[in-house]
Amino acid sequence: MGVGKPLARGVLVLDTGAKSPKKEPPSCPLSLAVEEVSENSFTLTWKAPEQMGQAGLDGYVVEICKDGSSDWKAVNQEPFLSTRYTVPNLSSGDKIHVRVMAVSASGASVPATLEQPVLIREILQLPKIRMPRHLRETYIRRVGDAVNIMIPFQGKPQPEVSWTKGGQPLDTNRINIRNTARDTIFYIRQAQRSDSGKYELTVQINGAEDKATLDIQVVEPPGPPQNLKLVDVWGFNVALEWSPPVDNGNSEIKGYRVQKSDKKSGKWFTVLERCTRTSCTISDLIIGNTYSFRVFSENICGLSDSAAVASGVASIEKTKTTYQPEKIPQRDMMEPPKFTQPLTDRTTTRGYSTHLFCSVRGFPQPKIIWLKNQMEIREDPKYIALIDQGVCSLEIRKPGPFDGGVYTCKAVNPLGEASVDCRLDVKGDAGSGTRHGKVGAWESLHWAEEPSGRYGMSQSLTLL
Repeated sequence: MGVGKPLARGVLVLDTGAKSPKKEPPSCPLSLAVEEVSENSFTLTWKAPEQMGQAGLDGYVVEICKDGSSDWKAVNQEPFLSTRYTVPNLSSGDKIHVRVMAVSASGASVPATLEQPVLIREILQLPKIRMPRHLRETYIRRVGDAVNIMIPFQGKPQPEVSWTKGGQPLDTNRINIRNTARDTIFYIRQAQRSDSGKYELTVQINGAEDKATLDIQVVEPPGPPQNLKLVDVWGFNVALEWSPPVDNGNSEIKGYRVQKSDKKSGKWFTVLERCTRTSCTISDLIIGNTYSFRVFSENICGLSDSAAVASGVASIEKTKTTYQPEKIPQRDMMEPPKFTQPLTDRTTTRGYSTHLFCSVRGFPQPKIIWLKNQMEIREDPKYIALIDQGVCSLEIRKPGPFDGGVYTCKAVNPLGEASVDCRLDVKGDAGSGTRHGKVGAWESLHWAEEPSGRYGMSQSLTLL
């Protein structure tokens, strides 16, 4: 052993002869389990190891070995990081042992193994159609619309799917069917009314089957009503009748829409919507207008493309009326005279006019005759006789002592006569008297009625 070359100044190298520590591989994968088994494959799942190692995890390696053999083969050529793997290309009936190792730059982990081998066989599942809820009722489309329906199903192994209509295979020129392992798609590019009907879907596996029915209804607007006619016109009203349309558009008729048009404006106005009957009465029409009428049919698609138009028109004319006066039964108004208010006895003062009053009724109007002491009073300026509305009055102007007596009012008509009496007394001047041998002086001052009817002060003077 010789002397080596000197080291550069300031650099110290120590050679202890010790080796660097070896890096540890990752720990074993956790919770290895079989997720799914089919007739030629199975799927594994697991969890990542608790320890990844200092070098980090590069991936996993899955190895299999047939039961009874000790020859382990890796099924993946390169490590992968997923914790789920499907082992393909197996034979039905094989029993396969499995182990999974975590791999890093430091090496492979202890393998995770299954306690029992995996038997390669298919787990049977009965066929079941899962019909969507909106397809359990009648599926309605308009003419020309596309029909694109997907119906899922389940079953293992993959079931056989078939479609029929009325027990017959479908027309592939109009209907396209595409099946997958989990669903079937029913497609029509442009629906026609002939596509309406019930379609039967069958999903079958080795004699076990499930069926479902798809009811498709392809509709279009209905035709116009038939035989629209004016039945009657009266007053402000018109009665119409018609028949249902020949073509209902493959859907129930929900009602009819009635419109009117007056000759002056030429515009159409709706007067009734969703009329469920095939007749109607239109009211509140205007006098002097001439009206035309038309009716549309209506179904789930809407109104018919055209309307039925009434052949005639309705002219609302003013009704000619003749006035007929009310017939009042004739009443017998004939009545003999009858005094409703008699004359009353009166006392008056000499020189002051007075009146006598009574009232009488009768028909024809009775003639009034006044009498004094049973003598008819004729044209005498001292007396003024009046009658107004059955009230009779007799004015005696400035009566004197000779005007007193019995006054009679007589009423006469063709049916009879009636009369009433009263007595009139005329007194001398109030306060008058005689004094023997002396010239009188003012004896009294008193109030008395003047001939004019007013009250004033009068004086009486007596000479001796």
